[in-house]
Amino acid sequence: MSEALIPIRGNYKKLLSYQKADTIFQLTYFFCHNFLHRGDRTVDQMVQAARSGKQNIVEGCMASATSTKTEIKLLNVAKASLQELLEDYEDYLKTRGHRQWEEDSEELRVMRELGRQHSEADYFMKIAQTRPAETIANMAIVLLKQADYLLHRQIQRLADDFTRQGGFSERMTRARISSRAGTGSVINNTPKDLSDLKDTKDSK
Repeated sequence: MSEALIPIRGNYKKLLSYQKADTIFQLTYFFCHNFLHRGDRTVDQMVQAARSGKQNIVEGCMASATSTKTEIKLLNVAKASLQELLEDYEDYLKTRGHRQWEEDSEELRVMRELGRQHSEADYFMKIAQTRPAETIANMAIVLLKQADYLLHRQIQRLADDFTRQGGFSERMTRARISSRAGTGSVINNTPKDLSDLKDTKDSK
C-alpha cells in the first residue's frame, strides 16, 4: 500500500488541543482587560502567553506535512507558553488572597467535567460574563491543565508515529526507491486520523 509523500493533515480547528487553547486565549483576554489594571505588565504577558499557546498549535499543524520535528518543537513551545500562563493565574490567586480550588472541592469536580464535555469558547465565555475574577482564574487553571494533558498526548502520538514510520526525508527515500522499482510514487491523500485526540475523559 503506497504512502503519501506530502500527506494531507487534519484541520487544526478540529483538534481538542487547539479548541482548548482558543478558549483559554479568549478567557484570558477577557480576564486581563476586566480584572487587571491598565499598564500592568502582567496583562501583556498573560495575553501573549495565551496567544502563543494557540498560535504555536496552528503553526505546528501547518508544518506537520513536511517536518514532524518542527511540529513537535512548536507543540512543545505551545505547552511551555500555557504552563507559564498557568503560573500567572496561580500567582494571581495567591497574591490577592483568593482561594484556589482544592483537589476534593465540588467546584473543581464540576469544572473538570464541564471541561471534558465542552471545548467551544462561547460556552465558557457565557459563564465568565457572570463570574468574579477568582472563579474565572480557577476556571482557566482547570482548562490549562486539560490543554497540557491533550498536548502531551498529541506530542507522544507524533513521536511514536515518527519512530515507526520516519518523517519527510524517509518518505522521500521510499518514494524514490518505489519509483525506481517501477511501482510509481505515492499519492494517497487520506487525512491524518485525529480520532484519538477527541476523547478527554481521562484528562486532569
